[in-house]
Amino acid sequence: MDQTPIADMKFETAVAELEAIVSGMEGGQLELEASIAAHQRGMALIRHCQQQLAQAEEQIRIIENGEIRDVDRNTLENQ
Repeated sequence: MDQTPIADMKFETAVAELEAIVSGMEGGQLELEASIAAHQRGMALIRHCQQQLAQAEEQIRIIENGEIRDVDRNTLENQ
């Protein structure tokens, strides 16, 4: 299992790792402890992807409202 810090991952990379985790778990290829660790990492990947999607949605809302400006990522992360 990849141990790249999740916070450093791009959306597509996180989704690809999540798909690999799900595939491994569905295939019954993991022992219990590895399965628990995979589940925990998968949940963290899901939260990371949801956060990135929320940020993208906020950027789209800003663009659609005619406001062309950078979105403060820190502000979005603290919402």
